[in-house]
Amino acid sequence: MVTAQSCASPFAVGSGDGPRVLLRSGWQVENIGDVAHTPGLLALLERHVPEARVVFWPWYRHLPEEEVAMIRQRFPAVGIVRGELDAAGRASTPELAAAMAEADFFLHGSGPATLAWADAMAFRREGGRDFGVYGVTYGLYETPERAALDEAAFLFLRDSVSLGRLRGEGVKARTLEQAPDAAFACDVADDARAEAYLRDHDLRPGSFLVCLPKHRVTPMWEHVHKNRPFDAEKHTYNERMAEHDHAPLREAITAVVRETGMKVLIGHEDITQIPIGKTWLLDRLPEDVRPRVVWRERPWWVDEARSIYARSAGLFGCEMHSPILCVGMGVPALVVRWAEQSSKGYMWRDFGMEEWLFDFDQEADVARLVPAVRALAADPAGARAKAEAARGRVRQAQEASMAKVRERLLAAAASRLVTR
Repeated sequence: MVTAQSCASPFAVGSGDGPRVLLRSGWQVENIGDVAHTPGLLALLERHVPEARVVFWPWYRHLPEEEVAMIRQRFPAVGIVRGELDAAGRASTPELAAAMAEADFFLHGSGPATLAWADAMAFRREGGRDFGVYGVTYGLYETPERAALDEAAFLFLRDSVSLGRLRGEGVKARTLEQAPDAAFACDVADDARAEAYLRDHDLRPGSFLVCLPKHRVTPMWEHVHKNRPFDAEKHTYNERMAEHDHAPLREAITAVVRETGMKVLIGHEDITQIPIGKTWLLDRLPEDVRPRVVWRERPWWVDEARSIYARSAGLFGCEMHSPILCVGMGVPALVVRWAEQSSKGYMWRDFGMEEWLFDFDQEADVARLVPAVRALAADPAGARAKAEAARGRVRQAQEASMAKVRERLLAAAASRLVTR
């Protein structure tokens, strides 16, 4: 059995009065939006609870060295532990056992659901310490999280639909409110690599838009580290909906290129979207448009992508967290959603960007997209002002929610000092 005594403290400083926080985050690495959750919440903790000592415990077993290097460069004091808990709550590694034993508080980061609910409950059973959840959607993937949420010291939902559902179900969390997805606060950057990429592809700052394609259901069987079997039913559904969902994007790209002289960069949030961008966007564009469109044919990391987004005039497409990264910088971003993506897209409505939210299950919204992209390209300064206003609303919500997070973390640290 692994014990805490078999490993030195994973926290940056083993003693001190600041709260010791075990952050459970990092749901996958194939999607830069999921990667962005972790540095986003670390940045919020740095800003609002600077005395906290934080250890990051990644959910996904595969943690590339690129992510480790990015986190250590931006947050050098943050520790990282690996391992899993068994059904009895026993840690598989000494460093995880030490982190579980020494932490004052278990913080579940933003994500599609409270995926690590069982780990949070294991932490709570060990010494009766508190856990909290910051910026999640509720009810996705049939996650059996509901009972655990009653035990949360705080539960911040990232969209109003999830919040309404849990209030309707009578969840007993001590604080039940809404807070933005933590990725809004992500501030990692790789300006040098981004500027080199823009130079190599003749993309001038402020003179290009980014477009993101996506299938209705992410083909997880293409994520090599997940080792999932091919799903013929989901693949067939994706192929059936692909023209419906991507034809408006192609029309918008064509309008931007022909009417404004801007270029368009076809990017991706998930690595599975790289070939989608070529097959369903680039290869089907008119011949006169294609030379002014750049297809990103290799994966990028979240810091480079964010630096490229920062230099764009705006973004449109079928993903959620690249738009979040954009608005977090005051860059305009138009979001296409559908039922398969859960209720997370309603964050755009919640933070005053409903005119930039397009439900592709509604044909009226499909028809709105091209005029909206045209308007963005025709008046980038006006669009940026709207994005800055939304960024301000997000910041206000972060301030309010993190004040309550800070209160709970400090109380947890004070409890440890009393019993020491």
